[in-house]
Amino acid sequence: MKNIPTRFLSISIFLVFSSCNNRVPPPAPVGPVPNANQIVWNEMEFYAFIHFTTNTFTNKEWGYGDESPQVFNPTALDTRQWARVVKEAGMKGIILTAKHHDGFCLWPSKYTEHTVKNAPWKNGKGDVVKELSETCKEFGLKLGLYLSPWDRNHADYGKPEYITYYRNQLRELLTQYGPVFQVWFDGANGGDGYYGGAYGSRRVDKRAYYDWPNTIKTIRELQPEAIIWSDAGPDARWVGNEHGHAYPTTWSPLLRDEVYAGMPEYAQKYASGQEKGTHWVPVEADVSIRPGWFYHATEDPMVRSLENLVDIYYKSVGRNANLLLNLPVDRRGLVHENDQARLKEMMAVIKEDFKTELLTDTEVSADNVRGNSRKYRPAHVIDGDKDTYWATDDGVIKSQLNFKFKSPTPLNRILLQEYIKLGQRIKKFSVEAKTNGTWRTIANETTIGYKRILRTERVTASQLRINIIEAKGSPVISAIKAYNAPDLIPLPKVKRTREGVVTITIEKGYNLYYTLDGTTPTINSIRYTEPFVIKKASELKTIAYNPKGNKAGGVKTVQFNASKTGWKILSATSGNLATAVNIIDANPNTSWSFGGNENKLPQEVKIDMGNIKKISGFTYLPRQTGYKLYPIASYRFYTSTDGRHWKKQSEGEFSNILSNPVKQIKTFLPVKARYLRLVALSGVASQTVAINEIGILEK
Repeated sequence: MKNIPTRFLSISIFLVFSSCNNRVPPPAPVGPVPNANQIVWNEMEFYAFIHFTTNTFTNKEWGYGDESPQVFNPTALDTRQWARVVKEAGMKGIILTAKHHDGFCLWPSKYTEHTVKNAPWKNGKGDVVKELSETCKEFGLKLGLYLSPWDRNHADYGKPEYITYYRNQLRELLTQYGPVFQVWFDGANGGDGYYGGAYGSRRVDKRAYYDWPNTIKTIRELQPEAIIWSDAGPDARWVGNEHGHAYPTTWSPLLRDEVYAGMPEYAQKYASGQEKGTHWVPVEADVSIRPGWFYHATEDPMVRSLENLVDIYYKSVGRNANLLLNLPVDRRGLVHENDQARLKEMMAVIKEDFKTELLTDTEVSADNVRGNSRKYRPAHVIDGDKDTYWATDDGVIKSQLNFKFKSPTPLNRILLQEYIKLGQRIKKFSVEAKTNGTWRTIANETTIGYKRILRTERVTASQLRINIIEAKGSPVISAIKAYNAPDLIPLPKVKRTREGVVTITIEKGYNLYYTLDGTTPTINSIRYTEPFVIKKASELKTIAYNPKGNKAGGVKTVQFNASKTGWKILSATSGNLATAVNIIDANPNTSWSFGGNENKLPQEVKIDMGNIKKISGFTYLPRQTGYKLYPIASYRFYTSTDGRHWKKQSEGEFSNILSNPVKQIKTFLPVKARYLRLVALSGVASQTVAINEIGILEK
């Protein structure tokens, strides 16, 4: 040994030590783990939904199946415009409704005549799926396809023959248009329709009818890299609501064998996943940028607010879910200008929130490192490499990561990621910040998963500490980041009483301005100082302005119907008449219900508006709070000038109302009326129905 130069001896010892150090095995996987396709899918995070079909031209949410292909005639369809909007918003792909429940196909399927080949658009030579497929390749976006299992047009729906038809269409879509990153199946199955030219109702056994195992087998053969989505997966699952919100505790593991598409109790029991889930089935949160999924001109002023869209992002991507944001293409065949503008605002805020990462230059340490190995060192959580991670010794659950800043640093966002290739582990954690020499807790949370983003109070910290409190196995963390996001000026809150008194409120420190002429408010508009009266149908726009920062927030737009001064309930066929006034009190927090087991539907309520008005439609807001909302499924609506002679103005269904219980707007030709009569024909799986508010569209 004495003849070996010291420097070579040191290198040899280091190499031996490093070799031994790197031989420390990784932690064993805990629970189910994602496959390669699911990992790629999770990393997409944010992509678009496009709802577009005959519904766009008939002003429906769910087509009945009796729509003529002749109504499908967009004047300026441009899938490249869709892709530009999606790409600029930072989204990674587009899922298209190739066929919705009405059965109309956006490609020239050879198995049905209910397709674009019989539409006037491009003289029957068009193919929306093909155009979008080529556009996605051009823009570097991934293509996904939705093929509704329910078909309200096909004569064989509900029969065994339909399954062959359905698989034939799947085969067309999955063999003619290139790679598909996701195949999307809705849970809406069976009901009224125009099946092969005959009105009727077809019910199916949602669990057994479709023979999903063999359908899934076909998809695996044709598109082996595609993620298959439905309530039950098998690859990704529904979040259980259409608000775009995942849950504060969201597990990717799911008790998959207990779930099936369209399962009534899915949202309450299974949507948030299970700690002891048997299969890895990560979450997708779907939501529309407007109240409805298809385009309706009446919703042009109702695009979600900037504040709401940013909140959705944090409650989906920030809660271990992918975000699928719907853009309802309009009758021109374009993403509407209002939707584009709001998307740009949203992404500007998100980019600014995550502009500067604050932990990359910190001194990071941990109270335990697996095998004292550099392979699992805590610095891996800030190295920007998704394939490295910090891990603790087996059995060491409670542990800490500490970040020491070079100087006190303000922050209000914390991003955390587990190394999900080894499973989702964390059950409970907290975040502490050291401010002015004192440690204080700024967050107490549960799951992490692929990604968790916390919005905390802004603190100026000299150190930051992550405490792992409970876990299914030793923690395996791949990334922790911190940011200091600018404050987003909140939207004003607007209320109006039935007498028409309008109140606008905001937290202290902001001034309020508004307009009533449709223009965008500025600091030169009317300044709100006290309540005022609006009795006629109007559009109010208002902003909050921060005089200290010389900055205005987003525009809050409120559509007012005519005020309900003088309205009264004349009669109802069941329910407590004394509380029926709740449906005309302009209070979104009160509701009224009627029907029930002893008073089976149909049931009706009559309203006197006090004087004759010219109206062109009505609105129905279902109950908004509570475990069961009891929405009306189908209805008839009548008007009268004298309370004795009634004329039916509208009849139909409130489509998708259980999953998306937003205000329903039904229009008809203008008519003079004083009295209104709403008949609830059916409820959603209940003889009880509830109404939050009834309103009119005044011409």
